[in-house]
Amino acid sequence: MRLLSAKNISLMGSYSIGEALNLLLEQSKWKSKVIELRMQQEWEQIVGKTIAKYTRNLHLSDNKLTIYTDVAPLKQELLVGKEQLIIRINEYFGQKVISDIIVK
Repeated sequence: MRLLSAKNISLMGSYSIGEALNLLLEQSKWKSKVIELRMQQEWEQIVGKTIAKYTRNLHLSDNKLTIYTDVAPLKQELLVGKEQLIIRINEYFGQKVISDIIVK
């Protein structure tokens, strides 16, 4: 069993709970899954009611967001506005969470 040294205890006190959680997420493989779940839950806030209504099954992998839709005109609109949507999503999260969008 490893004992906490005075140095480790003082370092622990220098992080807020939020900072510690962010550090944990950064160092683990959970970060993209947490972002994917948030994106699924907050999708309507990010893209608006109409787009959210006709899209489904968002999937985030390797900074690539896959969006599924059965509406051909929406698919075309998403492809044409892909760069703007990438910017909007990254701004929403306050960091670069996606670099590409795939529409299926």
